[in-house]
Amino acid sequence: MGGVGPTPSPNRRRKNSDPVATTVLPADGYTGPSPDLPGGHDYDTRTLGWYETWRGSPQAATFLATDWQRLHMLAELVEKYWKEPSKELLSEIRLNEASIGGTPADRLRLRWSLGHPEVGKGSERAAERAAARQGKDDPRQRLRAVGDE
Repeated sequence: MGGVGPTPSPNRRRKNSDPVATTVLPADGYTGPSPDLPGGHDYDTRTLGWYETWRGSPQAATFLATDWQRLHMLAELVEKYWKEPSKELLSEIRLNEASIGGTPADRLRLRWSLGHPEVGKGSERAAERAAARQGKDDPRQRLRAVGDE
């Protein structure tokens, strides 16, 4: 026996769906054009490594000129942090990195997700298993109702 009330409409839609679409970032990182770090030869190798990490990150695919400017200004703070670490500098760096998607939580907040080259592998494997089952004796064919003999 069914539930109480009218049958659900086949055209029903959720009213609380997210109106903002998710941006899918390239899983392999950004390989397009990006500016060099101004005065890069004057920076510590750790700062240069930090910049190169951001430069090739998936988030860099969304960067506009203003985002690159922010990263260049932030490089100054990172450089100061390596010379004389302080929690105030680290806090400011973390805050700025959060605004450009530095952590998984930040990317969720920004509605960014990483595209995975292997998307759909699970469903491909399920299809392979189903095809293999069809060639063998399907255990569901052995099921019988009680009393049928």
